[in-house]
Amino acid sequence: MSKNNTIKNIDELSIAAIRATCIDGINKAKSGHPGMCLSAAPIVYTLFKDFLVANPYQSKWINRDRFVMSCGHGSMLYYTILHLCGYKISIEDLKEFRQLHSKTPGHPEYGVTDGIDAGSGPLGQGIAQAVGMAMAETKLQSMYGKNVYNHYTYCLCGDGCLEEGISQEAISFAGLNRLNKLILLYDKNDVTLDGPLGQSSDDDVINRFLAAKWNVVYCKKGNDYKKIKKAIALAKKSKDAPTLVVFKTIIGFGSKNQGTCKVHGAPLGEEDGKKTKEFFGYNYPPFEIPQEVYDNFKSTFAERGLNAYEEYSSNISTLQKKNPILYSQILKFSVNDVDDIVKNAKIPQESLRNNSTRNSSGEILNYFHNLLPNFVGGSADVAGSVKTTIKNGKTWSYKDRSGTNINFGIREFFMQSACNGMLLEGGLRTYAGCFLVFADYCKAAIRMSALEKIPAIYLFSHDSLQVGEDGPTHQPIEQMAMLRCIPNVNVFRPADARETFAAYKIALESKETPSAIILSRQDLPLLDNSDTYELAKKGAYVVGKESKKRIDFTLVATGSEVSLAMGVKEVLEKEGYSIRVVSMLCTRLFDLQDTDYKNSILGNDYNNRMFIEMGTTFGLHKYAKYVIGVNEFGLSGNAKDVVNEFGFTTENITSIVKSHL
Repeated sequence: MSKNNTIKNIDELSIAAIRATCIDGINKAKSGHPGMCLSAAPIVYTLFKDFLVANPYQSKWINRDRFVMSCGHGSMLYYTILHLCGYKISIEDLKEFRQLHSKTPGHPEYGVTDGIDAGSGPLGQGIAQAVGMAMAETKLQSMYGKNVYNHYTYCLCGDGCLEEGISQEAISFAGLNRLNKLILLYDKNDVTLDGPLGQSSDDDVINRFLAAKWNVVYCKKGNDYKKIKKAIALAKKSKDAPTLVVFKTIIGFGSKNQGTCKVHGAPLGEEDGKKTKEFFGYNYPPFEIPQEVYDNFKSTFAERGLNAYEEYSSNISTLQKKNPILYSQILKFSVNDVDDIVKNAKIPQESLRNNSTRNSSGEILNYFHNLLPNFVGGSADVAGSVKTTIKNGKTWSYKDRSGTNINFGIREFFMQSACNGMLLEGGLRTYAGCFLVFADYCKAAIRMSALEKIPAIYLFSHDSLQVGEDGPTHQPIEQMAMLRCIPNVNVFRPADARETFAAYKIALESKETPSAIILSRQDLPLLDNSDTYELAKKGAYVVGKESKKRIDFTLVATGSEVSLAMGVKEVLEKEGYSIRVVSMLCTRLFDLQDTDYKNSILGNDYNNRMFIEMGTTFGLHKYAKYVIGVNEFGLSGNAKDVVNEFGFTTENITSIVKSHL
């Protein structure tokens, strides 16, 4: 390989410095992905130097351009750029790449590193989150005007991102809705971890995007700063379509294994690292960056961002004087804070009746939608079934950005991931609905919302065997256990309308924890002693008090099984037993309570407790010695017959309890 030309100008010096620092950080960590860092460095450099508008000294400024690195394994490149741009990432932080408790983890993590707009997660989710951000920008602009929200969303992706199925869901939706301020920068190096891209994909990517109504710009020389700049400038001119900019690059550019998978996910090592730097004409010691490079970013990125921020501050201060209430609302909404509005909310009286919790949810959703101007969402083509339709609500689309109802189509994974993007944008609160069994399709996005600490609300209906005739494929058996095992997710399974309201209120008050609200298709009775908030927020409480001072047996249940447990209690009480019934609305919230509270609710005798739930028994023995559940797939048939077949009847459970008494 012949040596690269001698560095001629500040752009070449800056790009070489970025590449060298990435080599150094990955070598020091003895771990990382240098291939993409070397191929995409000129793209990211050009974006930040010449286009992206943000203020490194006010990194949460609400009108900044957003940048998402979907191919998060290239995080060392991201951290290096942020360091050079003046964010709170020091050269020492770069030296601590991938080390325990550092600010520079192996993949970009939202909330850990200054300047990171989104966690990357598995490949492809970054694209969907970027689409969500672009969606949110249009909605927020319709609410507050261009003086408050008016920015671009950029996303860097690689070949692997575009192989993931979620990418097509996101691409299709973005094209349909003409998100012209969304720009996807594609580092096309034609190599994946296992080998050449051609062994797993030979898609005509350009026509794929054109078919989805995207604008496409092709840059054949993805290592040429001037060509890259021209391509991005052209992308920004799009008025009615999102833009894909394809940059043809070479993975691991300059290294001995360039163009091969050998350089994808392994450090170059000292020898090849040194030779690669020589190829770039860069002769500085490890982690040493010349002052000219810092000055370059200061006079371009930082100066542009500061000027834009000052102009914005002037505009927003005028709004503050004219309408201080709206100004305060904008700031609170930007950090997902809606407490002032929901704290005094009371359940609508007309909802206090026997009803399925999905119907109650629909009424309560409409209630909160009327209270909250920033409450947006929709369903994966099941609005009529999950009851996410907003009465007299408008649909958000390219024709009307002011709508709040979103038709996500049959794209469960994208729907949840896009909602994550909307929440990361700040300013909106979201909800998204589908059947509980399809939580499997969107589990990775739910996990990301928990990891990113954003308060997404997931509405899952058709919660049990009582789906009936649709059969095992649609009867959720393991899904609640799956959701409950994800850290930082509140899983609510309300027993009636009051508990459904409580779940919504707790979910909307949350600022860092996503919530899954599990809803029944069948009608449930309004319980005499159910709670709308105070007891419910502790996760579990006594809904049926024992008749005597002693407790003979405690029945713990969720959702529709709470009323079943109450029926069992009634029978056993007539026979002289003293039975307590506990509604376990949310296991996570209950687990957070102190031991005294837990014992006061469950009773001190673990051996005289039973948990009843129409799902897997996995994890429920934590609360009770005996568990009545379902550890096999369901059956197709009339709902009542299926429930009877699995023994969820007053007679059967009464008999089992008596056998333990």
